[in-house]
Amino acid sequence: MSVTLTPAEAPAKTGRATPVRDRHHRGVGRWIVLAVVTVGALVMLVPFVFMLLNAFKTPGQYSTDGPLSWPSEFYTQGLRTYWTQVDFPQKLWNSALIAGSVAVLAVAVSLLNAYALGIGRVRGRLWIVGAFLLANMLPQESLVYPLYYFAKEVGLYNTRLVVIIIFTVIQSAFGTYLLASVLGTFPKSLLEAAALDGSGKWTILWRVVLPNVRPTLAVLLVFFFIWTWNEFLIPLVMLIDNQTQTIPVALASLQGDRLMDAPTTNAGALISLVPAIVFFLIFQRTLSRGITVGAEK
Repeated sequence: MSVTLTPAEAPAKTGRATPVRDRHHRGVGRWIVLAVVTVGALVMLVPFVFMLLNAFKTPGQYSTDGPLSWPSEFYTQGLRTYWTQVDFPQKLWNSALIAGSVAVLAVAVSLLNAYALGIGRVRGRLWIVGAFLLANMLPQESLVYPLYYFAKEVGLYNTRLVVIIIFTVIQSAFGTYLLASVLGTFPKSLLEAAALDGSGKWTILWRVVLPNVRPTLAVLLVFFFIWTWNEFLIPLVMLIDNQTQTIPVALASLQGDRLMDAPTTNAGALISLVPAIVFFLIFQRTLSRGITVGAEK
């Protein structure tokens, strides 16, 4: 007579002890790492707390009590002054247009370049990838004058288009380097199967390669948007008109040579931070999902 053991009874009948792992039980090292990360996160939040406190102070209280005091009243004039003085809706549209266009175009250019380098295996691939890596290491200060001269010569100076073109090239250099490494390890069996089915290069790109690297492209899209949104130096040089300037440039315009309205500046920084936080919260799941998929691969 045979006896069938259920999965729950099998360890007890065979005499083997199955270790039960408590996910809430952590070693000392993990608790130390968690404590260090928590302290680091709190330290990073300190400037935002100061910004929030000083955004709702009166200029008189800021001058008398300093930046560490608690606001004695809910002062909102700084928010209204920044909103009207810099024409914030126009600056918000400029930043969103430039950052969104750069994110989409840079991802598309990076994908096409990486497809040729990683899968097409063009001649001199290593040298080209090395050139893209070198381009990522160049400081923007060294690029300002050549880019300024280029914009003047082609008649694109003080236009949003020239900033979009510049940052599309800059961001796609990093995207090409990253995607070329990813596509260099792409399974050849999928490519060979698609080729045997009669698929051309474009069909393989859109039907085979793109669905597999879509999480990575989503991560790049989020990064490119945030990086371009926070750019300051090149937009400061290229955009001199109030109708074309971005939020970081408008925020810097509040500070004069000898006088700075600290509450208005903090209020402007607070307002300027909100769109970036909203964008990050919207695409947070996309970002974490893309990183998780990349780690699993």
